[in-house]
Amino acid sequence: MRRLISSGSRFEEEIGYSRAVVDGDHVWVSGTTGYDYAAMTIAEDVVAQADQAFRNIAQALAEAGASLDDVVRVLFIVPRREDWEPCWPVVKRHLGKAKPASTLIHAGLQTDAMRIEIEVTARLPKGQP
Repeated sequence: MRRLISSGSRFEEEIGYSRAVVDGDHVWVSGTTGYDYAAMTIAEDVVAQADQAFRNIAQALAEAGASLDDVVRVLFIVPRREDWEPCWPVVKRHLGKAKPASTLIHAGLQTDAMRIEIEVTARLPKGQP
């Protein structure tokens, strides 16, 4: 059974995608930036953006019935090489228990204000619908 999850971000409606899709026992979370969707603001600092992105991802996973501990794969996109290493402690704090397979890509993002984008795949815990 396929279920769509929205964060309420205007981007999802305008562009036509879901924050996350649950299908079977997998949860795919779209590339997520550091926007605070309630205020539609983004911090200037990459570390703050990474932390907010993980909070956004955690919220989508919770709605799906999973958590960051259930993440099996993560993709990071960082436009500036020098921004990646400062994010390591944030990544470890949020994914240190799950230790998912990981990929990093250096590429441009939708706006210059976006300094990191994070996409994850998770498996629902046993017994979840």
